[in-house]
Amino acid sequence: MAGSKLFKLFKIRGGVHPNDRKKLSADQAIEKLPLPSLLHIPLQQHIGAPAEPLVRRGDDVKKGQLLARNQGAISAPVHAPTSGRIMGVGGYPAHHPSGLSVRTITLKPDGQDEWLDSLEACDNYEQLSPEEIADRVARAGIVGMGGATFPSAVKLNLRKRYALNTLVINGAECEPYLTCDDRLMREQATQVVEGVKLMARALDVEQVLFAIENNKPEAQASIREITQNSGMINVVGLPTRYPMGSEKHLVQTLVGKETPARGLTADIGVVVHNVATARAVYDAIALGRPLLSRVMTVTGEAIEQPKNVEVLIGTPLNNLVDYCGGFSVMPERLISGGPMMGQPLPSLRVPAVKGSNGLLALSGAENKAATEMPCIRCASCVNACPCGLVPLEMANHIRSGSLDSSVKLGLLDCIGCGSCAYVCPSHIPLVQYFNYAKGELASRQRAQHKQNETKRLAEARNERMERIKRAKREAMQKRKKEMEEKKKREAEKAALAGAES
Repeated sequence: MAGSKLFKLFKIRGGVHPNDRKKLSADQAIEKLPLPSLLHIPLQQHIGAPAEPLVRRGDDVKKGQLLARNQGAISAPVHAPTSGRIMGVGGYPAHHPSGLSVRTITLKPDGQDEWLDSLEACDNYEQLSPEEIADRVARAGIVGMGGATFPSAVKLNLRKRYALNTLVINGAECEPYLTCDDRLMREQATQVVEGVKLMARALDVEQVLFAIENNKPEAQASIREITQNSGMINVVGLPTRYPMGSEKHLVQTLVGKETPARGLTADIGVVVHNVATARAVYDAIALGRPLLSRVMTVTGEAIEQPKNVEVLIGTPLNNLVDYCGGFSVMPERLISGGPMMGQPLPSLRVPAVKGSNGLLALSGAENKAATEMPCIRCASCVNACPCGLVPLEMANHIRSGSLDSSVKLGLLDCIGCGSCAYVCPSHIPLVQYFNYAKGELASRQRAQHKQNETKRLAEARNERMERIKRAKREAMQKRKKEMEEKKKREAEKAALAGAES
């Protein structure tokens, strides 16, 4: 019977078993965060080009109204999370470790939370074509809500370029502390599964594998109950191991095929979507609601009352901490996302964005700083790496400045999961080395591209100027020739006139 049958899993290399610390918030039902006094809605909340604002200071908007349209093929629109007045469009600290400002729309809620009248709810959404589903998802501004933030409609349209057969729903949530997807599957299983069916229809796949780690038995039971009569959805229990939620490793575990290096899972016929993304797809198509909020886990020993809260996009993170009772102790570290792959936050002023799945406030006991020591070449990092890389050698080449050599060793295949650093007895910050190297290589590529583009433009200008000069010379020669011919005709005319006289 679909939804409960045994499913063969394939082994993958590496991985670690960190203390998951999920009990802090796993039993906390999702609560709705009250309206904040201001919302700061960044125009860049997704991979690709930032959205282009359509509103100005002083405009009144309704909940769900389009605030900024997408630009280009890889982009996503932004909508008003509630009704209110636009206070400005300008710079505001980004939800990013740098804390640099990004273009942001600031909205002051009016407290009415009044929806736009023209929302396109669909009662017979089961009858929509794949193109209509993808189009509605695009217009709703939905992106991958597991943290990747890739525009979901682009992935739903992959059927046009690839021979797809399987949709994988990622309910692994393997990062420690995070429980927002777990609570979604427990509390909103019907909406999640309906969203999954819509995505499967859009992709025109043969089967759906709903993958959930075995440390979430209640979530597995909820989804199995909803899908027990489904002919194509199979709920698959996964071993509890990090980074089981990594897209390529999840697919390898389920179908036994390895994704080509720097390729897509679509190359082997599989597309992966997150649980929260499925819920957002249901809201967009069945209810006509764009992506305006998301569920986040607020946890860590420094949080007085860890919770799972539904947060409007643009809500300052300090509102989340206040709602959870504030800090029990001053945190030594603030992290957006999980502790393994999450990003440090510069402050709590930054807003929640579409890709925010958690806010961690770690106490000193949780964030024990250890002194880095020389590598003892124990190869623990090699055994832990799920990508089959040799982190210690890559780090050595990066230290010596030989970034090209680290690329040859597989730097670009590193997923930044942090398993190597987690097991390193010398406490070497391997992930930081790899992230630095990737950033430096990207910077060099941008500089090289700029140099090549400048050279191309200079050559094009020189060629254009040469064409202009050549055209001028030809025009002067033509005019000179015409003048000589004119003088010759006048001389012949004068000679003829003198002979006749």
